[in-house]
Amino acid sequence: MRAVFYDRQGPAAEVLRIGDLPDPVPGPGEVRVRVRYSGISPGDTKKRTGYFNSTMAYPRVIPHSDGSGVIDLVGAGVEPSRAGQRVWVYGAQSYRPFGTAAEYTVVPAATAVPLPDEVDDALAACLGIPGITAHRAVFADGPVAGLTVLVHGALGAVGSMAAQLAGWGGATVIVTVRRRADLAELDGRIARRAVSLDDPRADEQIRQHAPDGVDRIIEVAFSDNVDLDARVAANGAVIAAYASRDPRPRLDFWPMLFDNITIRLLGSDDFPTEAKERAATDLTTAARDGGLAVPIASPLPLARAAAAHDQVDTDNRRRVLLEVDR
Repeated sequence: MRAVFYDRQGPAAEVLRIGDLPDPVPGPGEVRVRVRYSGISPGDTKKRTGYFNSTMAYPRVIPHSDGSGVIDLVGAGVEPSRAGQRVWVYGAQSYRPFGTAAEYTVVPAATAVPLPDEVDDALAACLGIPGITAHRAVFADGPVAGLTVLVHGALGAVGSMAAQLAGWGGATVIVTVRRRADLAELDGRIARRAVSLDDPRADEQIRQHAPDGVDRIIEVAFSDNVDLDARVAANGAVIAAYASRDPRPRLDFWPMLFDNITIRLLGSDDFPTEAKERAATDLTTAARDGGLAVPIASPLPLARAAAAHDQVDTDNRRRVLLEVDR
C-alpha cells in the first residue's frame, strides 16, 4: 500500500516520506479500512515535531488518527457482514503506530463507526479528535438542556463543534472569537450570541446574554481567559479546558473557590472508552440530522502530506484532509 510515514521527528518537509509498505492485516477484534479521507489535527503535527518533549513511541509512524472509508477485511470475532460497510474512524494512531495516512488502516472494530448515507466521507473524516474532544467538553458533566454554555474559540475545529453540539443538546450557547473582525466568519447557526475578546467590555457582553452566569465554559486558552471565565461563571460552573497557551496558568483562587467552580482538564487520547463510544454515537446522529457543519479546505493528495501538515499549523479554521482513495 501507499502510505505517508516518518522514522524520526522534525519538520514536515524533512521527515515525512511517502512510499510502499506492506498491506496491514487485521487481528482478532479488528477491521481493515480502505481509507477515503485522512483527517489531520494539531495533535498529529505535535507528535511529529516532538511537542512537549515527546519522543518516538514506535520506530516508524503512519500519522493521523481520524479518517473515513470502507471496511474491506475483518479479523476473527468480528461480524463478517461488516465488510463493505462505510465507516468513520477515530483513534487510529492513538497508542498505535499506524494511522490513516495510508491506503489501508487497521483499527479495533469499535472505533470504526458505521456511517449513515446522509453523511459524506469528507465530513466523516473530521469527526474524530475535534468532535470527541468537543463532545467530552460539553457533556462530561451531564446533559446541557436548559443550561447556558460559553464556548471560546468558536472558529476553531473543537470550538465550532462544541458550540454546535451544545445547541444540539438544548443549551443556550454563547461563543467568543479573538478579534472583532472574526465575528463575520462565524457560521450563522452559532453567531446569534457572539462576543469578541478584544472588546474591553467582553465580560459585560457575556453577562448580558447570561445575567445569572454561565453554567459550562469550553476553554481553548485557559491561561488567557481564566480571569474572564471566573467573572462570568455561575456558582457551581464547570470550566472544561482542552488547551492553554501558558502551561503554568495563574488563577485567582478564592473567588473561584467561593463560586464552587470545577476545572475539568481534557486529554483526548485518554478519555474513558465509554465516553468515546457515547461521543461517536452522538456525533454520528448529529451529523446525520444536519446538526454539524464543518468548514473543510480542498483535500490534498498523499504526496502533499507535508504541505497539509504545515497548513494545519498555520490555520486550522478549515479542516485539512488528505484524499487517499478517489
